[in-house]
Amino acid sequence: MRIAVRAAGVHLIETAMRAGLPIGPPLPELPAVFGGEVAGTVESVGPDVDPAWIGADVVTPASTSGGYAELAVAELPALHRIPVGLDYPAAAAMIVTGTTTIEVLDIAALTADDVVLVNSAAGGIGRLIVQHARNIGARVIGAAGGRAKVAAVDALGADLAVDYNAPDWTDTVRQAFGDRAVTVVLDGVMGEKGRAAVDLLANGGRYVTYGNASREAFEPDPEKLREQGITVIDALSIMLAGSRAVRDEESRALAAAAEGRMVPTVHTFPLSAAADAHAALENRATTGKVVLVP
Repeated sequence: MRIAVRAAGVHLIETAMRAGLPIGPPLPELPAVFGGEVAGTVESVGPDVDPAWIGADVVTPASTSGGYAELAVAELPALHRIPVGLDYPAAAAMIVTGTTTIEVLDIAALTADDVVLVNSAAGGIGRLIVQHARNIGARVIGAAGGRAKVAAVDALGADLAVDYNAPDWTDTVRQAFGDRAVTVVLDGVMGEKGRAAVDLLANGGRYVTYGNASREAFEPDPEKLREQGITVIDALSIMLAGSRAVRDEESRALAAAAEGRMVPTVHTFPLSAAADAHAALENRATTGKVVLVP
């Protein structure tokens, strides 16, 4: 099916692939069109597809031709109709980033009794995690970089929003929460910020990683983990290795956004400014999910 693209998602990992960094996934052969998730309108269909799909508003995580384009091609089984009330950029934001968030949250198994610290809380996944944690009644600390991002996290309803670029940010957390220590860290940054977050964990806490935006190596001290009974959970490895009901999780993510339970913040760039979008991501100058709009 051919889709007239109205919004296409951008990921930090694509900036690393563009730069040729050895990040795990095989690098594409050049020339290449980056991007997978697109939202738009079905323009035409193949010979074995019901023509009633033409004109439908759809979103897919897996355009086979690349998403940074005005037109994209996807197989019918990979399509979802966009729920009523969800626009194209929000649908593009949720179909992969939202689905990943759903999977991370399933793995983290947060409860109302948790005190949750979210690193990179102003990012695409972080903002959704903050909303979910608030919805279930957990106490939430959102850590982000810079005044504007901290204000954005505070506006989401976090119990405490802190600037993790400040040298004393962990002291701020300890002072604010007193004897209610952090029980769960959800970390998409790792590096030194991850190390600082682990130091805030209570005995028996959980350190759940879902990315390494810092591109800094970090392994928690095994002795500290043993002494405090802290569990380290690599959510991405679990997702890649396990049996996943991906289509169901995609539907859950789209429904959560359409119903207002997890609302993505979208930072849009024109398709012609894809290079600017990559630069902004690399410089950590974006808030929420980055989306290209043709």
